[in-house]
Amino acid sequence: MGKKVKKEVEPPAKDVFDPLNIESKKTGTVVLMLKSEEDEVLSKACEAIYRFADKCDENKLQLLDLGAMESLIRLINHEDRSVKRYACMAFGVMAGHADVRRYLRKTDSITAAIQLLGDEDDVCNEFSSLFLSHMSTDFASKLSIGKAEGLEPLINLLASPDPDVQKNSVQAICNLVQDFQNRAAVRELGGIPPLLDLLKSDYAVIQELTLTTLAALTQDVDSRVVVRENEGLEQLVEFLGNKEWEDLHVHCLAVLSNCMEDTDSLDEIRSSGGMEKLLSFSVEQNASAPVQANTAKAIARAAKNVENGKILHEQEVEKTLITMIGGTDEQVIVAGCQAIASLSDNLAAKDTFRKSEGIPPLITLLSSESGHVREAATLALANLTLNNTNNSNEVVNAGGVEQLLTLLQYNKESVVVNSAACLINMAHDINIRADIFKRGIIASLTEPLKSNSTKVQSKAAQAVTAFVTGADARTEMRQHGGLEPLIGQLQSGDSEVRRNASWAILACSSDPPTAAAISKLGGLEILQEINDSDQRKNNYSLAALDKLLDSNLPAKYSLTGKLSSHNIIADGFYDAGQLRPNTKFMSLDELAKQDVNQRRPILLVNCKSSEPCDDSDASDAEGEQMESQLCVTTGGDAPGSDVTVTPARARSPLAGESIKTTQEDLADKGSRVSSKASYTRRKKKDKEAQMREEAERLRAEKEDGVYRPPVDTALQSYIDDVTKYIQPMPTTKEQIVAVAQFVVERMGGEVERGKLADFSWDLHVAELKHELKSNIVPIGRIQRGIHYHRALLYKVLADKIGVPCSLVRGEYNRAWNEVTVAASLEAGAPRYPPTRYIVDLMHETGRLIRTDSSDAIQYMSL
Repeated sequence: MGKKVKKEVEPPAKDVFDPLNIESKKTGTVVLMLKSEEDEVLSKACEAIYRFADKCDENKLQLLDLGAMESLIRLINHEDRSVKRYACMAFGVMAGHADVRRYLRKTDSITAAIQLLGDEDDVCNEFSSLFLSHMSTDFASKLSIGKAEGLEPLINLLASPDPDVQKNSVQAICNLVQDFQNRAAVRELGGIPPLLDLLKSDYAVIQELTLTTLAALTQDVDSRVVVRENEGLEQLVEFLGNKEWEDLHVHCLAVLSNCMEDTDSLDEIRSSGGMEKLLSFSVEQNASAPVQANTAKAIARAAKNVENGKILHEQEVEKTLITMIGGTDEQVIVAGCQAIASLSDNLAAKDTFRKSEGIPPLITLLSSESGHVREAATLALANLTLNNTNNSNEVVNAGGVEQLLTLLQYNKESVVVNSAACLINMAHDINIRADIFKRGIIASLTEPLKSNSTKVQSKAAQAVTAFVTGADARTEMRQHGGLEPLIGQLQSGDSEVRRNASWAILACSSDPPTAAAISKLGGLEILQEINDSDQRKNNYSLAALDKLLDSNLPAKYSLTGKLSSHNIIADGFYDAGQLRPNTKFMSLDELAKQDVNQRRPILLVNCKSSEPCDDSDASDAEGEQMESQLCVTTGGDAPGSDVTVTPARARSPLAGESIKTTQEDLADKGSRVSSKASYTRRKKKDKEAQMREEAERLRAEKEDGVYRPPVDTALQSYIDDVTKYIQPMPTTKEQIVAVAQFVVERMGGEVERGKLADFSWDLHVAELKHELKSNIVPIGRIQRGIHYHRALLYKVLADKIGVPCSLVRGEYNRAWNEVTVAASLEAGAPRYPPTRYIVDLMHETGRLIRTDSSDAIQYMSL
């Protein structure tokens, strides 16, 4: 063998750098390597950055500060596959930090990432979709992805065999469809069928993301149609039946809940037996509380549709819900009660709940320690009792009234509102309303009326309207202080509160005592202020003011200057004169405390019924006296001469008739004298009794400081006379004129035109004020009166005998009465509508003056 000769190694070229292996431990150095032109250096640098960034968020932030992102964006489209892959990996991981995303939004990175989708390398697909899943959490980035048409390639990647690609793609789509603009795009791009296919994935995270995406998509009606057409409902029901996926059943129910809002979808679920499966899943012993609660929520949402309610009722959903509220889990109970409340819109379902004994469990829940449970239970009861008397009776029988009244004082707004709504519903039955009233509903409403919550205030005012239907209830409103907060609500800035408060005031103003109390508390002025505003007034405030004035005639006459024929004056009425602008209307008690002044008197109407008298002589004497005062004869057709009332002393014997005094006449005359003497003695006794009563009144008033209006016995005698002698007259026209004659004679007789200044009425009234030591003068005590005295007395007497008559106040102490006289009903006479007249009580007694005539204007003017 020959000797081996060592082969000489050729030396490297002089212009080639010898290979250098560097071990770098500085992040900055590696970032600088990203700018290298050598593929191997770039690949290793990208790999090192990926591993470094994947460790923690602090590393991502450090790389951002060193400027790594600019190089990575450039390298994700590198020609070398290894560089491109590692650059994509680092690029996708880095987007997990919020500050990095904020930086990337200012670049074209989203467009670059979308271009990578569908790449041959699954690693690039995985991390570019990961990048988009991170970026899609920001709203601005969602818009950028949509503009760059990134949805379609993401949808295409749902069919990728790589589960990581599927997961990242569905995560990105899930984020995007949270905005409604992208939902239609996913549906139009055919994204729903591949999403339904992912329900069969072996990976729970993919299934969860898919269900969350479908839950967002199915909020749109068109998307629900696509799910139904692709047999998605059957897949969802089957998904619920798989016990291995029990943790995801809640998400599946969210999708079904959306789909069940459509009647077609619900009907398809029922036809396929899916509803029975759904209900059976929810009541199984091992069914989780979230599953039961979400099932109830799905039923509640579906029941909002009337047709869906019918389908659910046919499936006997009521029994399932009753079972749910009988459990112990708060979440399930609340959801079950809410579903009952929604399903109660169906009348048949309401009856089924009662027949299935579903109301007693709800009553039991009213005493729960949880405010959420009480809220849901009261809501269910409120809906069950709406327009259903049988359910209301069931609540009463189950002992629910006491608990509902107690909950009116609860510290949770919704509980109080629902409880009040339930009680209002029950009040539609008169027997139940009476029972609730006896249990103290009025006292229980006082605190809710004082609440700071507008919802509570509004509902409490509605409850007042429902229960203040009788005098006893209105009395309790005054006694328990319910009027003060109710009047305060009239000034609320909330229109609903003002409306309901006005409605309640309208109900409370049905009797004079309550109306007077409301006026005293300032309700009258507040209603006037509200009605003066076009923005604040409402129909109820207008009606409340009218009702308040009709029940408080003194205030009405002072404010409006008119009392209609249906406003009947009763004891306690007083005329305080025209109310001046920006002046509060004062009660009689307040006026009584004023010192005697020079102003016009307050005219009082206050008399008590006289006791029946058995003395026939006295009765005869009264008759003789009345006959000596009045003689009523009928005359012609003219309004002023149709009925003539003249004093008896004006009558004269018929012409040619001799006057003979016989023994019978003398006996009759003696009898009359005896009767008159008896009458005089009784009048004296009545005056003495009146003086004693007046002294007793003043003594009692001085002791307790409570004003007691004096009794007007003179007015009572006027009423007795008018009732006895004028009321029986055959026609209203005769009564009108007769009352006028009666008033004129009691008020000093006729006054010639232009001679009113000589009538000396003011001196007479001043003497009465001095005698009574008060500005308040009973109308019966006035014997010399002018227009406004006579018009008031006429109105009082006409009201007592049922003669329709209005009272109108004018200026300068003018007042007059208007009456309506029907046309003649004689056969053959022309038919004319009734005519309005003013009754002359000053100059030509009983003359009826047409209201549209010049004489009427002269009578009403100074």
